[in-house]
Amino acid sequence: MRADRLVSLVLLLRQHGRLSATRLARELEVSTRTVLRDIEALSAAGVPVYAERGRHGGFALLPGFHTELTGLSHDEALALLVAGSRRGAHAFGLGSALASAMLKVVDALPEGQRATAAGATQRLLIDPETDLLSRRLVADEAPDAVVAEVRRAVFSGRKLRLHYAAAGRAPTWRTVDPIGLVTVRDQGYLLATRSGADRTYRLSRILAAEELPEPAQRADRVDLDQAWLERSTLFRTGGDQVTVVAGLNPARREELAGTALAVLTETTDADGRLRLEVTFQDARHAEWALWRLGTDGEALTPQWLRDSLRDRAAALVSQYARGS
Repeated sequence: MRADRLVSLVLLLRQHGRLSATRLARELEVSTRTVLRDIEALSAAGVPVYAERGRHGGFALLPGFHTELTGLSHDEALALLVAGSRRGAHAFGLGSALASAMLKVVDALPEGQRATAAGATQRLLIDPETDLLSRRLVADEAPDAVVAEVRRAVFSGRKLRLHYAAAGRAPTWRTVDPIGLVTVRDQGYLLATRSGADRTYRLSRILAAEELPEPAQRADRVDLDQAWLERSTLFRTGGDQVTVVAGLNPARREELAGTALAVLTETTDADGRLRLEVTFQDARHAEWALWRLGTDGEALTPQWLRDSLRDRAAALVSQYARGS
């Protein structure tokens, strides 16, 4: 780990010319004290790094210094393969490997192209962390060490032992045969089988993982697109699904349809409002979807959903009727 960090430190200095200890610490995700120790280690190893004092000072390499440390590691090469989505790389625990790989790619360019590439990166922003309304886009997060262990088992074809916390249940240990990894809208999933049955696990709910020595029972080749389609279909048609008939302002139609699993029927009432029969994953999903529509949507059936929304609204009225 430290060797990779030292290489990244040298490449950062080559790319940017001069950086402060604070900036280096932020880029390498370590403390400034660690950066200073790394600088000392590089100097002791003969790397011509020097410090410039003053307000705009920092660390830099002697002009003309060049390193051949641009070979990509396995994880760095893998990170580049999924770099079409920066968030995809992070979902698979490859965020730091992607950053390191991109430094090596830039450093491997001829000097003239290196400057052009560095300038171009300042003109492109992909998947920012907030949208135009300043809403922070929160992605699933799983510990890198856990995701790395899952990733190793997927690639090596060995069984995997998981400590998994399913929604609303106490965490349990289980042994699975890993098939592949999928990322959808910033959420990472492990596709696997357990005792021959298909299973899908959200990476952020895996508390611990251990690659086992036994080979996994799985096909040599897999069509992940088809496997994901089949599991998505099963998810939409099984479980504790709820069917709701809702009256709706036509302007909010796409919003409701986008959150539901499926729209079964759709008609227009005499007053111009839509009447949709839709399915949701479960009761909580249905209540959330109708509540967020406010007065633009109304659950017509089932009655328990109407009662639940009424009680929730009454509680809110009572809260705001009291003095602050």
